[in-house]
Amino acid sequence: MKPWKKIAIGGGVVVLLAIIVGVTVYQSGKNVVTVQTGKVQRQDLSAVVSASGEIRPKTYVNIGANAFGKITHLLVKEGDHVRKGQLLAQLENVQSSADVNANQASVQAAETDAIAADAAMKTSEADLLRAQADYERNKLDWERAQNLFKDGLISKSDFDSRKNAWATADSGLVQAQARVSQAKAQKDSADQHISQNQATLTRFADVLQKATYTAPYDGVITNLPVREGETVVMGIQNSPGSTLMTLADMSVITAEVKVDETDIVNVHLGQPAEVTIDAIPKKIFHGTVSEIGDNAIVRSTGVATSQQTTASEEAKDFKVVVTVTDPPPDLRPGLSTTAKITTASRNSVLAIPIQSLSVRSKAQLEQEKAAPGSVHAAAPVSKDASKDKDQKELVQGVFVIRNKKAEFVPLTTGIAGTSDIEVVDGLKQGDEVITGSYKILRTLRSGSRVKIDNSVPKKEDET
Repeated sequence: MKPWKKIAIGGGVVVLLAIIVGVTVYQSGKNVVTVQTGKVQRQDLSAVVSASGEIRPKTYVNIGANAFGKITHLLVKEGDHVRKGQLLAQLENVQSSADVNANQASVQAAETDAIAADAAMKTSEADLLRAQADYERNKLDWERAQNLFKDGLISKSDFDSRKNAWATADSGLVQAQARVSQAKAQKDSADQHISQNQATLTRFADVLQKATYTAPYDGVITNLPVREGETVVMGIQNSPGSTLMTLADMSVITAEVKVDETDIVNVHLGQPAEVTIDAIPKKIFHGTVSEIGDNAIVRSTGVATSQQTTASEEAKDFKVVVTVTDPPPDLRPGLSTTAKITTASRNSVLAIPIQSLSVRSKAQLEQEKAAPGSVHAAAPVSKDASKDKDQKELVQGVFVIRNKKAEFVPLTTGIAGTSDIEVVDGLKQGDEVITGSYKILRTLRSGSRVKIDNSVPKKEDET
């Protein structure tokens, strides 16, 4: 065979082999999926519930009008620090002061009448004692006269005189007893008049006291919606009364936030929290959960569900109060705040990125196990999977890279942090799990060949 034929045949064989290799590489490359990965590693995890709200003092009171009248003296201004018992405001009190003075005079008059009645009663009791003595003396004379008259030692006129004297003494005793009873009744009546006038005085004194407003405790005037000279009214039925001012005890500051109904079951009293305030950026304050509301609040209206007559399917929140342990001195009520409540924490646990989690049905996993690596794309899990009749058929797991292939591994998870989740069972430290992209994880099948590319993904690949 001529040399040039040998060269041609050899070249053809090389070209054919190159074509075969290229086709093989191309065909194999068609079934390779490019993925991003992450390692299973130990770290400290904390489950955090974030909620927003506003700064409020733990103790505050809206001082409302207790009477109708004009403000004659307003002795504080907004932002003033006041002490317990300090005079804050004064309403006009001409009529109530006059009523108090009149009833004080009535009480004094009634007390004078009681003194006179007491003296009269003592006089009547003294007269009763004298009448009793006269009665006893005349009775003895009458009994002695009876014996003397029988013996003929006294005359008939002397006998009749002593008899009449005893009868007169008996009548005087009855009259003295009646005068004592009358004096006691007058004394009781005078005492009742004192009680009646004192009760009326107490009533008018209370009306007068309601025209004066004092601080119930130490605090700061945080709201003062009225001015001196304005007329205020007290509330009646569905009509609210005038609010003179708001007094807040700023010694204990809280962050009152609204926690979503899906997170409230994880929030408990005493849990630590980090509080950030919009007005004080780049600074974190600390606190603890001190109060958890029992009634759900409709998010759109802010009304508690217990106050609604019909059921609502709207999103709901629960009020949670976080007591701030290190509040700044210049903090003001009403400032917007965010509280991050740590509901659970774990030290040195196996963790994986949350985005690596996938859900597959048991039927789909059995199908992939029967035909491993046949295709790398599968139908995504139905969006209505939560409505399937048998929800227990869904399996949660991750895709682990083993021998350059994706293998679905079911696992049990624990608490979830900001970006990672605890692995309780199913993986070991150092395993490499597929974290993205989301589009790949949604359609990836167990047994598919994969290629790792942990460079920054394009935006379209992240969707």
